[in-house]
Amino acid sequence: MGIFPSRKVVERLPPAVQRALQTQERHTEFLISLIQLLLVLFFAALWAAARKTAPAEAPLHPVPWALGLYGLLTLARVVWTRRHNLPDWAVSASIFADIGLLLALIFSFHIVYGQPPSFYLKAPTLLYVFIFIALRALRFQARFVVLTGAVAAVGWLLMIGYVLVAEQGNPMVTRDYVTYLTSNSILVGGEIDKIVAMVVVTGILALALVRGRELLVRSVAEARAAEQLSRFLAPEVADVVRQESLALAPGQGQLREAAIVFLDLRGFSAFAARSSPDEVLGVLARYRAFASAIIRGHGGSIDKFVGDGVLATFGATTEHPRAAAAAVEALAAVVAPDGRLPLAVNGALDWGPVVFGTIGDERRLEATVIGEAVNRAAKLEKANKASGTRALVSERAFLLARAQGLEAEDAWRPVSAKGDPLVEGMACFAILQ
Repeated sequence: MGIFPSRKVVERLPPAVQRALQTQERHTEFLISLIQLLLVLFFAALWAAARKTAPAEAPLHPVPWALGLYGLLTLARVVWTRRHNLPDWAVSASIFADIGLLLALIFSFHIVYGQPPSFYLKAPTLLYVFIFIALRALRFQARFVVLTGAVAAVGWLLMIGYVLVAEQGNPMVTRDYVTYLTSNSILVGGEIDKIVAMVVVTGILALALVRGRELLVRSVAEARAAEQLSRFLAPEVADVVRQESLALAPGQGQLREAAIVFLDLRGFSAFAARSSPDEVLGVLARYRAFASAIIRGHGGSIDKFVGDGVLATFGATTEHPRAAAAAVEALAAVVAPDGRLPLAVNGALDWGPVVFGTIGDERRLEATVIGEAVNRAAKLEKANKASGTRALVSERAFLLARAQGLEAEDAWRPVSAKGDPLVEGMACFAILQ
């Protein structure tokens, strides 16, 4: 892969991932602009200090005006990047302005102090070049780092050339290191070393950013995919997977005490047979949104949707201090008559040990709960029709919920379940039709 692959790589990504990358780049450019604004203020203070120590007869210099203009431009960039992406041409122009400002400031030193041009070559202010190069690395685009380093290296080379041309006969050139350090003489090899340092640092950062850019693009793409895929999982299950407390392998599970809730739309099959597909899906969407909001609002987790059926758990994916009470309260809220739905909601609940884990194969996994409590809750939900109830809760689940501080207990009545042999005669508490 070459030094500048990022644009082509980004163009091959899905639009949503491209937008995510552009947002990240905008935030980074905003951060860079803020840092550059601080640098402008620092350079202004540095210039003010240089003016105070300069000879009284030192001529005026345009650097203060350049600093002021650059400060305004940088402030404009801060405002612009707050809401919009900065075009590549503007980023490139900013790089030329950054390095140009720095080199102009360095160049002005020999004028302010009345020294020969070789004087400015010794200015330690040149080290700020590496700050500008490093700033461009924040964007994870190697081409801007290379451009910054190239502009700095060429700019410094031109400043060296000016010294050699301005001082006819090169009387200030020396090969003696001590003379170089103790006078205005220049050591050409020393100046070349500075350029080499700029090029090498730029190259190392660019090579590192090529790999870093690949990882950034991949991480953004995977994060976007994970965000979309998480919509197919209960948030609580996604959290468990992220925290690696649930093994991502088939046949792995954990034993938990949990409340199991089954929901169903009464008469949905007949409704679906006489209604248009849009009506059917519209009712399902409203029903699932309505039920999900209540269940999650009470601390439960949606295990799965199957047609008009909903399987929810309380205390299976994560511990819940009042799982049974929260489950009973959520069930009562879901089956309460609601004008947004044309059909009544039935539900049932049981409590007991369940296995929460993954099933499937290496290519397709599903997180689910398995256990007798799951089977009983499913049978109790089917028993609502024969029992003349809207909601059934096993006696042991209800008594545990009461011990956990169940609210609105008066809505429930003791009954015996009817219908399926597995739950026939089972002691329950119910909300009647």
